Amino acid sequence: MRELITSIRGEYERYKALGEGAVRQVQDEDLPRPGPNGSSSLAIICWHISGNLRSRFTDFLTSDGEKPWRNREEEFDDRAVSRAEFMAKWEQGWSTLFAALDALTDDQLHDTVTIRGQAHKVHEALLRSVAHTAYHVGQMVYLAKAFCGDRWTSLSIPRGQSQTYVPKGPKG
Repeated sequence: MRELITSIRGEYERYKALGEGAVRQVQDEDLPRPGPNGSSSLAIICWHISGNLRSRFTDFLTSDGEKPWRNREEEFDDRAVSRAEFMAKWEQGWSTLFAALDALTDDQLHDTVTIRGQAHKVHEALLRSVAHTAYHVGQMVYLAKAFCGDRWTSLSIPRGQSQTYVPKGPKG
């Protein structure tokens, strides 16, 4: 059975689409541009999300989620990247995540995995990761909207249109 795993995967897909919808709207020169008060750029956030997903979901059930090959601090280095480099890094993390999710069943949700030496039930690790990813995708949306200004196209229900909004698809 995969009902819960499918639901969790759907949430990840929603956040992936939000991040991509935000990045699609910015100019290439906005990718390395820092946020307000020296906060992380879109490129830094992308590198961090990708590094986190790759580390957590490579050999998800059988090795610690903080891999020895991950250099978390390097993820936060300023970097100039092309859109192609950005999207390739983005996809590395998501493809690792989705491959791990596709191999899971609901029966494994109570199995134990480790992250930084701490034991977590699979469902706890997944919820923790969804929250972490959503947090950083939210940062991406905020930055992209700020960079785009009047060019921004809403990724959700636009302001003033709540009463007339019609959901797309079964879950809207």
